[in-house]
Amino acid sequence: MGDDGAAEPGGPVMAREEVDRALARFGAEHEAVETSLYALQDHAGRRLLEGAELTGTTKERWARTEEAVSLLWTYFDAFTAALDSARELRGRSRWPAPEDLAELTERLRGPAVAVPAADGSGSGSVERITLAELVARMNGWYAQALDTVAAADSVWSALPARIDMLSAELQRIRSLAHSVGVRPGEHPAGDDLERTTAELTALRAEVVADPLAFWVPAGGSSAPGGGRPDTVRYDRAARALEDVRREIDAVLQVRQDAEQRLMRLRDVLSRADRTLAEARTARGEVLAKIAAVEVPAVSGPPTALYEQLATAAEHRRHARWHRLSPLLESLEERADEELERARASLTAVTAPLAVRAELRGRLDAYRARVARRGMADDPLLAERYDAARRLLWSAPCDLRAAEQAVLRYREAALEALVPPGGPADGGPAGGEPALGDGGPR
Repeated sequence: MGDDGAAEPGGPVMAREEVDRALARFGAEHEAVETSLYALQDHAGRRLLEGAELTGTTKERWARTEEAVSLLWTYFDAFTAALDSARELRGRSRWPAPEDLAELTERLRGPAVAVPAADGSGSGSVERITLAELVARMNGWYAQALDTVAAADSVWSALPARIDMLSAELQRIRSLAHSVGVRPGEHPAGDDLERTTAELTALRAEVVADPLAFWVPAGGSSAPGGGRPDTVRYDRAARALEDVRREIDAVLQVRQDAEQRLMRLRDVLSRADRTLAEARTARGEVLAKIAAVEVPAVSGPPTALYEQLATAAEHRRHARWHRLSPLLESLEERADEELERARASLTAVTAPLAVRAELRGRLDAYRARVARRGMADDPLLAERYDAARRLLWSAPCDLRAAEQAVLRYREAALEALVPPGGPADGGPAGGEPALGDGGPR
């Protein structure tokens, strides 16, 4: 709707040109008011508000808005009558007399319009205001009415349709959930699905009955209807449903690859079993062949995991996918841990045999280097070699004594291969590589 239109009352008598300009301004204002009122009358939001069973904030605001709209039409009728009267007076003469100009000035600038009092008392009292004041009041009421109608229409246009679409998706997910055994009281996702269903049902009913409770006005000054629908609860329900959908998809994936995962579990547990059996055999061999060492005990087969594997297979046979999914995840993690534990046990048990094999290899390597220099029959070397070999090839083998014997043979070999007065760097003569310690002792 438009501006105030005319100057303040109490001024001098208007000239003919001023009267014509004021009538033109008020005529344009009248046309704008009329157009706006009919647009408001035909607004879809207003028709919905009139036919809805409203509650809460919307019920209160719509009651005030209906009063404002009623006053709008009453004031518009008064505006029409006052403007027609002023036009009729102006149309009597092309050159109005001074008394006519004074009358026109009073009608256009003075408090010449009688309207119902706008104090909300409902007493039926009448007050007289200027045309400019009348237009200003109508602009205010129109903005109030349009703000209420447009806000309600925006919420009704946005939220119920989105809630309906989300509810349709919820029904699809519910059907999938039931097909894989995800039901309320049996699976957390089933409980979440029930809560989301109840929330969407309640949310839609509240939005339809009280749309303005879900309206967030724009900050600062804005045109009527400025703001946006409040989608916090809708968004929360949408996220909850998405979480349920992911859970259902995970269960569906379990249904598709359950047999393959069960076969892998059986294979991992079987390898762990074989590794533990090998470790137990190796432990007996170590105890028989190696003296004075502590050999860790080897645990038995993973009986508890086999029992859970049988339970998982039972869940698959009876299509209890919602129970199979978490069980498979737990079993896969524990089965891999069991295989690593079995391998670590085998490594720990066979460590003394590995040390003995390393010492044997080092002794033979020293012997071969000595033989290449033609010194294998040296009495001292032969004696120390035989002593080390008896220790390493006897059962049980004393690893500590055997290691010392290998070191003594190495020292004797170095002395024989690098006699006094040899190369200054202490290395063997003739380009022979130095005797090394080999690996760890």
